[in-house]
Amino acid sequence: MAGWRRAVELAIAGEEIETLVALSRSRTEPASRVSRAAMLLAYREHPSFFAVGQKLGVHHQTVQRCVERAVAYGALAALDDRPRPGKEPVITPEAKAWLVSLACDKAKEHGHPHELWTTRLLARHAREHGPRAGHDCFAHLVQGTVCKLLGQEEIKPHKVRYYLERRDAEFEQKMAEVLCIYREVQVLKKAAAKPKKKKPGKPVAIVSYDEKPGIQAIATTAPDLPPVPGAYATLARDYEYKRHGTLSLLAGIDLLTGKVHALVRDRHRSREFVEFLKLLDAAYPASTAIRLILDNHSAHISRETRAWLDTRPTGRFEFTFTPKHGSWLNLIEGLLLQICPLGPASHPSGIKARTQRAHYGRYR
Repeated sequence: MAGWRRAVELAIAGEEIETLVALSRSRTEPASRVSRAAMLLAYREHPSFFAVGQKLGVHHQTVQRCVERAVAYGALAALDDRPRPGKEPVITPEAKAWLVSLACDKAKEHGHPHELWTTRLLARHAREHGPRAGHDCFAHLVQGTVCKLLGQEEIKPHKVRYYLERRDAEFEQKMAEVLCIYREVQVLKKAAAKPKKKKPGKPVAIVSYDEKPGIQAIATTAPDLPPVPGAYATLARDYEYKRHGTLSLLAGIDLLTGKVHALVRDRHRSREFVEFLKLLDAAYPASTAIRLILDNHSAHISRETRAWLDTRPTGRFEFTFTPKHGSWLNLIEGLLLQICPLGPASHPSGIKARTQRAHYGRYR
């Protein structure tokens, strides 16, 4: 006579219980894992295969197999299916390694006119050259298999992701100088907010400066139509427009007062930059030191610019340059992007700024 089925003693650690509870409530995990997690939790509270099966709507033998696997291999290991015997893989590990190595090269390095691989081109190349390299399993390779093999290694040779090489050996030092100026701005603003006292030292103006070239100058070809009550709620504007070339905006924002100094010119050479400096020179008293934060454009250090600066009193102008590929440190960049959003003829500084922030964002 068969004996009574005895309950199996199941021990689950505290951390495993938390994981099982989260899995049993998950809406994204596979249904099999969610169901087995619920079985183990229910069995822990009421150690009966039949009772747990009735509660969860599964056969009691299913519960028994799940609990026995948990006892043998661990609670979390019991959630996954056990490996099953299957067909021997046709593609050998050596062949996979050869294909992955091939995908890490450029297609033009292997005699193709393409610069980058496509999965279809890679499959065709593997069919043609794989057997000669000792990988006969690639004789009938198809594009879908190539996608699976590359997906297993998380390789996408047909896609390009841009990166930014750090070319300035003194990046951290220059960045620290710019950040120190911003800290000084904060200190000066707090001091200005306090009751007025005699402030020692020379007055200073701190200006964040940059250029925005390639701004489209366009005009409408027909007059705007005003709103008409009861008929047209909005201003009507014709779709056609006329191009008048492109312009450059030279702008600087006073970080202490918020005042924006700007010039609009056809180009942004040294003479235009000197013209902007003259604008600043006239905007501030002669006793004020003007400190500019600016990038490494050639016009900022040209012979013509230096010659004009030599005509000014010592200490009148002081330049602090952002590091190369670090123009995103300049606060004026955000203002220029708001004034002139990126468009077909816009300057790519916004794209560069986003890329640079992605690579140097840990310094912020």
